[in-house]
Amino acid sequence: MIHVSIHDVSPRWRAEVEMALGWCHAIGVKPGLLVVPDFHQQGPLSADPEYVQFLRSLAADGHELFLHGYFHRSLPGAGLGHFVAQRVVSAGEAEFASYDREVGEQWLDAGMTMLRELDLPMRGFVPPAWARRSWLLPALRVRGLDYTEDQLFIYEPSSGVRRLCPALNYASRTRGRRLSSAAYARLGRLYPRVGVSVRIALHPADVHHPMLVDETRSLLAWAKGRTTDTVGSLFR
Repeated sequence: MIHVSIHDVSPRWRAEVEMALGWCHAIGVKPGLLVVPDFHQQGPLSADPEYVQFLRSLAADGHELFLHGYFHRSLPGAGLGHFVAQRVVSAGEAEFASYDREVGEQWLDAGMTMLRELDLPMRGFVPPAWARRSWLLPALRVRGLDYTEDQLFIYEPSSGVRRLCPALNYASRTRGRRLSSAAYARLGRLYPRVGVSVRIALHPADVHHPMLVDETRSLLAWAKGRTTDTVGSLFR
């Protein structure tokens, strides 16, 4: 089983998201859409009713929507954990790894409120860069959100169920990261052979690198005919 999603969905990445959607639709996939309420404080959904309507139409057509942080940018911090999350794992974008519980729950609630007020259905929550603190799963359970994920696993907070389901994605920041992530994504095609489901995670920035465009199109072609459009089916 293979699930496809597009991360960082916001007006900031309008053209890139539409390009990725076109690739997915060409192989018969309706990818999940990870929506950021105000990407880097540069693209608030609430200020762009045309884009909100675009997302509503995709949801009505069968695309699942997920809250994906709030700003997708971390707070300043110190310490080894902060360095790893913000400089090794991400380029300062592991937003929910930088929040303590009180602040994190405030932004979680703010994001949920915005999507509900904009009449955007929300299937679950995925933290930016897949990085989080231990308080997040209980917070999602209390709020009735029944899906989240990290790099290796998918979770159903309401039941406590966890499933191995690795993410295949590309890192575009440096040439070395592009090459290594492409190599891993190719190796990741072996997972389904041993009965392990995988997720293909597309990021808008990838479309600006011709090599990653080629790798993405190849990966989607490999997945054709073996995909699911619903995360719930990954738990079965």
